[in-house]
Amino acid sequence: MAVTIKRAALIVASLGVLSFIFGVIAENKKPAAGTPISGKDVVICKYPSDPSVVLGYLSVAFLILSTLTGYWSLFYPYRGKSVPQSVLFQNTSFFVFFNIALFTGGLAATLLLWPTITEHLHLIRNVHHNLSTECPTAKTGLLGGGAFVSLDSVLFWLVALMLADNAREDHFDEVEKDRKVEHAQVLASAEYHVKGGAV
Repeated sequence: MAVTIKRAALIVASLGVLSFIFGVIAENKKPAAGTPISGKDVVICKYPSDPSVVLGYLSVAFLILSTLTGYWSLFYPYRGKSVPQSVLFQNTSFFVFFNIALFTGGLAATLLLWPTITEHLHLIRNVHHNLSTECPTAKTGLLGGGAFVSLDSVLFWLVALMLADNAREDHFDEVEKDRKVEHAQVLASAEYHVKGGAV
């Protein structure tokens, strides 16, 4: 089964949508705070069942897969024809959208990882010597924001893929024109030599 641009775009979009969905669910499932239980010179924080950590890591994993697939899809030799990267990066629109896609992917990963790791640490380190601890959780809104930026990143990868496809077609059209001109010149030269030899 050959890889086509449509298939590559579908894979990138599917992985990005999964990242978005897991990020949004992680934001909605995150508890507001834990319950402090006082002990002897310590406070133990008891948190309700919290799937947001697992969902956050899943969101990051699908974002990374989407980003890697998006990057790979831009330079894959479709129909066995590869294009030099320099040709793609000469296209200003492609260059801009490629960099925006990379930037938003990195920003989304940061916004998703920061609260996920923080929440994970709160769950692991739940014994506090500060008796006034209120059992906090990760900052609210970051997971949801990261999920939306993740979706934006996917859209930028898809736009970059469309622009790469256009640049690829233009490149092959130019190559074909050059080949026809070269072929015509060779025929004209051969015809000239044949006529010159006859005289």
